[in-house]
Amino acid sequence: MSHDDGYFDARVAAGYDESAAEVSTPEVVGPMVDLLAELAGSGRALELGIGTGRIALPLARRGVPVHGIELSMAMADRLRAKRGSEGIGLTIGDFSTTRAPGEFSLVYLVYNTIGNLTSQEAQVACFRNAAAHLGRNGRFVIEVGVPALQRLPPGERVRPFAVSDDHLGFDEYELAGQGLVSHHFTLVDGRWERSALPFRYVWPAELDLMAQLAGMRLQHRWAGWKREPFTAESQQHVSVWEKP
Repeated sequence: MSHDDGYFDARVAAGYDESAAEVSTPEVVGPMVDLLAELAGSGRALELGIGTGRIALPLARRGVPVHGIELSMAMADRLRAKRGSEGIGLTIGDFSTTRAPGEFSLVYLVYNTIGNLTSQEAQVACFRNAAAHLGRNGRFVIEVGVPALQRLPPGERVRPFAVSDDHLGFDEYELAGQGLVSHHFTLVDGRWERSALPFRYVWPAELDLMAQLAGMRLQHRWAGWKREPFTAESQQHVSVWEKP
């Protein structure tokens, strides 16, 4: 039986690390790992959508035992090919429902990955799955952008988010269903290649309700990994829910 890697097949996996280079620098990753290690304490950490290990590998090097859930075998193979990955546990499956062995003090989901679950039902299931993995006083962390609807002129549905010589990116919103398709045009060997990924955008207050349904409560919400204050102007947030 063939395995469905979703949108992160072998072609995407092969270029994923290069495409994520800007968010893989020590300046970006360092504060993330610092905060996640602090929240994990002396316990284990579970990454939902572990991908190629951008965060899991440096977190493991900090001495935090890390396990990951990943749907894409192609992405998991990229992780397994990296030095240091032998100490990271890995479970293949949909992170909204798949269970990993053991109990964790921290579950985290970064880089807008909650939006890869394209229905409210799946996102609610993800919160319940995270809570099921957590021990007492465990924490669930999500990093995600704030929907940019206030930046859309009336009647418009498309907003550019990347414009460079070799990459054009446009977000196309479907407002009634909280849908979003992220369109990418990338110049590769002199030819433009197109890809499109569907997302479901979600508001902070809606995430708090999902946490409540899963038996968790909001502990912190910051505008970034350096604990910047979250305001009405913030374009992203790092939120921490606790399982009491």
